[in-house]
Amino acid sequence: MLKVTALLAFVCLGVAVATPLDASSTSFRVREQRQAVPRGFTEVGPAPQDQTLSLRLALAESNPSGLIDALYSVSDPDSASYGHHLSKEQVEQYVAPQAATVQAVNGWLKENGLTSTTLSPAGDWISVSVPVAKANQMFNTNFTVFRNTATGAEVVRTLAYSLPEAIEPHVDLVYPTVSRRRAYRRNDDSFPAPKSDAISGKQTAYHNVVALASSDASPCVNNTNIACLQELYKIPATPATNKTNTLGVSGFHGGAVDSQYVQDFLEMYRPDVNPPANYSYYSIDGGDPNDPGISEGYADLEYTLGLATGVPVTYYFVGINITDGDLSGLLDEANALLALDNPPQVLTTSWNVFDESDISFALTDKLCRAYAQLGARGTSILFASGDNGAGCSPDNTQFEPKFPLNCPFVTAVGGTQSFAPEQGWIGSSGGFSNYYARPAYQDAAVSAFLAAHGEQYQGLLNASGRALPDIAAKADNFLIYVGISYEYVGTSLASPTVASIFALLNDRLVSAGRPPLGFVNPWLYKEGYKAFTDITTGNSTTMCTENITHTIQVTEGWDPVTGLGTPRFDLLVDLLQL
Repeated sequence: MLKVTALLAFVCLGVAVATPLDASSTSFRVREQRQAVPRGFTEVGPAPQDQTLSLRLALAESNPSGLIDALYSVSDPDSASYGHHLSKEQVEQYVAPQAATVQAVNGWLKENGLTSTTLSPAGDWISVSVPVAKANQMFNTNFTVFRNTATGAEVVRTLAYSLPEAIEPHVDLVYPTVSRRRAYRRNDDSFPAPKSDAISGKQTAYHNVVALASSDASPCVNNTNIACLQELYKIPATPATNKTNTLGVSGFHGGAVDSQYVQDFLEMYRPDVNPPANYSYYSIDGGDPNDPGISEGYADLEYTLGLATGVPVTYYFVGINITDGDLSGLLDEANALLALDNPPQVLTTSWNVFDESDISFALTDKLCRAYAQLGARGTSILFASGDNGAGCSPDNTQFEPKFPLNCPFVTAVGGTQSFAPEQGWIGSSGGFSNYYARPAYQDAAVSAFLAAHGEQYQGLLNASGRALPDIAAKADNFLIYVGISYEYVGTSLASPTVASIFALLNDRLVSAGRPPLGFVNPWLYKEGYKAFTDITTGNSTTMCTENITHTIQVTEGWDPVTGLGTPRFDLLVDLLQL
């Protein structure tokens, strides 16, 4: 089971306290506590007592350590069970709460006049609607109104909540409670460049591209396009043949696309494919393809369809009716995929990258464990690493890792710029988690980086934490089409590029009668890195204030800007003996 490091601003405790809000002798145990109002918010006052809250409860899983053990067993290339991915039913056996847990929680809710709704396939998530006054009593807390200083939006949250001693072992967390997500949803703060980061209005990632001498014959000379990526990473144009091998692309409210623009892009940049590739649409939380759209959805779909030739692509589009609060649809999407008999073999997400400290560890870990469930079933989960370099902690004294790629069960994709050779992209986010300890699969690569360069970053990062990113791909000067063509930059494009490569590899694996890559990190660090180009120059830089700048240098071997480097499809095919 993965160990967890210190939780910084969040505390998860089991301390028994007598309730000041209930005249009975009920004892409570603190479940989550935040030490102070988080940056970007101010306290307004008590929430209206009659306001109804929609709260979600995560019930204790029946065998949490067993799930992680099973994930590593099917993902470690040295394991006898490597590639023997679990079925939906097998995963749910690890996650489904025990009968005693269901009985205890339902009984407690009934005593308080409440009934629950089940939200997840395994029954480990439920929701209740409860007035503030009753919630204050049930959770020994005071729900309060907090205002977002950037947007003026108000939310009801608390700084701490507790559970009755008899219920505490059965409930992992309640939310929305102590987490507060600021007004930043898309991993899309990079066009035009440079641009002020919407998180705080003060952090800026520099996106200048360094021009390098190269052959004019290269399709990468003027911009990054389909032909450029095919040449740079040796991605074949021949179509995939297996229709059971699917590639999922995450989209969220604001990311609806006009399919005609996507077709126009493919006709321009993949004229060899006739008719142009198309995609399936899967609605979650009322996702409507006719909603207004922005560039992110186009970028993700145009490049997966343009690169993963012949691979069936599904756009999993999360609408405005999210039920997971500060997670902005990420958990809703994960549960929707877990409910499918056949989730996609690869999922790429370029949205909803937040600062790690915005989301409590308990809530972070629940989403992370949902990704572990998908990984155990054979899905590779890829996230763009973000476009803010090393990031800035709340007091600007340390680097700030990103959520949810801090999860050790996803693959974080950083960015590069230029070509011949590639350099680390100056906006590529990376660093070290303050929530998760470094997983064993990273020990050799990350320890080498720290031995050689750790001293220069002393005090700026948690050297024992899960390291980010894992790998990288180009993030500069992409051409996308939304009725007009224009340039787009960011790791938002790096993740779809790698996802397309993995999907094409899966097609060949299926043809060879072998399982898909699945949770790929243990293999990447043990074997896969041999087919990646090590990026050795460049840096990522973030200005936290006028006087504080955080910079990470790219180095030989793994580094917190480009990870293990960029993929070569031809070398990966050879390494996998395909």
